[in-house]
Amino acid sequence: MTSWPHGPNNDITDVPGILAGHAQDHDALTGVTAVLAPAGAIVGVAVEGSAPGTRETDLCRPGNLVEHAHAVLLCGGSAYGLAAADGAMRYLEERGIGFHTGDAVVPIVPAAVLYDLGIGSAGVRPTAAMGYAACAAAEAGAGGPLARGWHGAGTGCTAGKILGMAQATRTGIGSASVLAGGIIVGAVVAVNPFGDVWDREAGKIVAGARLPDGGAGSLPDGGAGLLPDDGGFADTTRLLLSGVPRGALAADAGQNTTIGVVAVGGRLTKEAANKVARMAHDGLARSISPIHTMYDGDTLFCLAAGDQQVDATVAGTAAAIAVELAVLDAVRRAGQPHQHSQG
Repeated sequence: MTSWPHGPNNDITDVPGILAGHAQDHDALTGVTAVLAPAGAIVGVAVEGSAPGTRETDLCRPGNLVEHAHAVLLCGGSAYGLAAADGAMRYLEERGIGFHTGDAVVPIVPAAVLYDLGIGSAGVRPTAAMGYAACAAAEAGAGGPLARGWHGAGTGCTAGKILGMAQATRTGIGSASVLAGGIIVGAVVAVNPFGDVWDREAGKIVAGARLPDGGAGSLPDGGAGLLPDDGGFADTTRLLLSGVPRGALAADAGQNTTIGVVAVGGRLTKEAANKVARMAHDGLARSISPIHTMYDGDTLFCLAAGDQQVDATVAGTAAAIAVELAVLDAVRRAGQPHQHSQG
């Protein structure tokens, strides 16, 4: 992959004013990633998948009263995982962070979820306590690098479900940053697509649906398979275009979704933040095929925090690069030993 100049951690925490941390259950294979902007950040969103699970996305769009968010949560657990945002609100309220109404402080915490109930324990989902813990981990790890791979919302992520979970590949959560025009743009992405992850410069699939005869990366009985170094992928796009039986799609429909946050170290209008969120999806399109399907709820948020005025086209271009790098980072970090973390 082309090397781009980046911040010291090469992750979303390189953006001034942005903190990030995780909480997870490594036995149940689910978790939460919290991206905090304690001073507030202009927020935008782009929901491009057709099976989303989200909270406060209407508020993120232009024309609505509130312009700043104080945190964004990325959660496993399907729709149940939205409960984690309650814990983030409590964490921020305790610190006086939020929208001051005159009667109370109301933290603004948009959130998105992905489906990870087909791996690990379907009965264990992120809770308010896990959301609170992810925020605490973000604050505790301020200034340090963010853990990648099987952490936070990436703990139960997989790619390539067209042939069922037994042939999918475990992925995780990844992050990256890019220097652009004197500012830093970062991204964190939990990679859980119906389709396959491609390294476009290498011209090959690096995570996705495995051929029926299996391989080192398959997930028998939903277990914790690792990524191999070579091929053996079925190629979801080719299967779709060749007329895969309808039943094969229905079996795991909606059990996917790639979600993330891009952060811009500068000042954007709310309209521009929404534009940057849309442009950031180009990074998903470069690295995942197919993307934005009827079986995915792909959602990206944008947080803009800083004083320097930023050109939306520059920020959006950098955001797309950071997202593509973050997706590949999630795959490369999958299965690595747990390291330094912020959660």
